[in-house]
Amino acid sequence: MAKKTVATLQTASKRLSKAIKMVKSPKTGAYTFVESIMSPEEVDSFLKKK
Repeated sequence: MAKKTVATLQTASKRLSKAIKMVKSPKTGAYTFVESIMSPEEVDSFLKKK
């Protein structure tokens, strides 16, 4: 179960996206958030990997 949020960020010369993924910890069972800023083409691969 992963919740995904994608926001689009625009800078002067590049277009970037910020992806936030909710990941469940195998040890404690608690959820944590993993954030990353990347190009829009890389967002799908970021959200698919565990």
